[in-house]
Amino acid sequence: MNQYILYCRAGFERDCAAEIQFKAAEVGLYGFCRTQENQAYVEFELTQETGTELFSVLKLDDLIFTRQWFKVIEKLEGLAETDRISPIIKSLIGYQFSDIRMEYPETNQGKEIAGFAKKFTVPLRQALKKQTILTDNTPQNLHLFMFSSTHLILGMSLQNNASDLLLGIRRLKFPADGPSRSTLKLEEAFHQFIPKKEWETRLSSGLNAVDLGAAPGGWTYQLVKKGMMVSAIDNGPMADSLMETGQVKHFKEDGFKYQPKKQNVHWLVCDMVEKPSRVARLMTKWVENNWCKEAIFNLKLPMKQRFQNVQQVLEETQISLYEAGVRYELKAKHLYHDREEITCLLRRLD
Repeated sequence: MNQYILYCRAGFERDCAAEIQFKAAEVGLYGFCRTQENQAYVEFELTQETGTELFSVLKLDDLIFTRQWFKVIEKLEGLAETDRISPIIKSLIGYQFSDIRMEYPETNQGKEIAGFAKKFTVPLRQALKKQTILTDNTPQNLHLFMFSSTHLILGMSLQNNASDLLLGIRRLKFPADGPSRSTLKLEEAFHQFIPKKEWETRLSSGLNAVDLGAAPGGWTYQLVKKGMMVSAIDNGPMADSLMETGQVKHFKEDGFKYQPKKQNVHWLVCDMVEKPSRVARLMTKWVENNWCKEAIFNLKLPMKQRFQNVQQVLEETQISLYEAGVRYELKAKHLYHDREEITCLLRRLD
């Protein structure tokens, strides 16, 4: 069985499917997808038996619309309520895993199984340990993707190429003093794009930052909390609580026209509502001119062919940076706290 399950946000199944088919084809793997609107996952099946797994040639972090993935081992339906464990054990003979992921589609219907999944984990874990299916020092995770207490998919993923979060989702608590809920987008982006060991240097106190389209200050809030000095660019008003910190200077200007007077800006952040191509060109301009070292920005997505649109914008960005002779890092992800947008990191590497 050469099938994979990929989790995504409900409503983005077509984009997830289009992306995995495109990315797989780039490395010589071809397949087709089974999708249903708003089911929050995609089933991808390779059409040829090559012996090559997606995990070995693609990275989860390089997929924009996929939150988590696993390779299907077996699909189990009609499990007896009196003994669900025996059929699972039988299907897993010969495998070894270091951890169990009890998961379900991120839909209202899927969440109904969450309580059972939590209770079922303990007896299943004990049974798997007894059969030495669950053991230490193995790089594989076991996934139980549950639709009901009697219907599930067994699968496996590699620890070094899978999310360590439940359903691949990072849930964050909205701060009581946050100016807007958009602040969670930037906080999640920091976790997604910047390794924790690099926070002390790349998110350190005293760095200079610019927030284009800042009002009322959701993204500025995150920069201030990190101890940065922020130039907030927006014709609209900023939250008083941010201005009172003494770390924010508010410039009532158009974010597309503003230019820094000194080349001492480390972070540029931008969550302006504008065409993705226009925002991407602006971010590229800042990096090419060395006006900033790193940029995190959102690209608002169209209603249709979202992956194709994003792919075109990112390719244009890469071409421009290459022609300018700039070494860079470019990442993009459809974050949990995003809605009809994706979040990108563009970092100058020289």
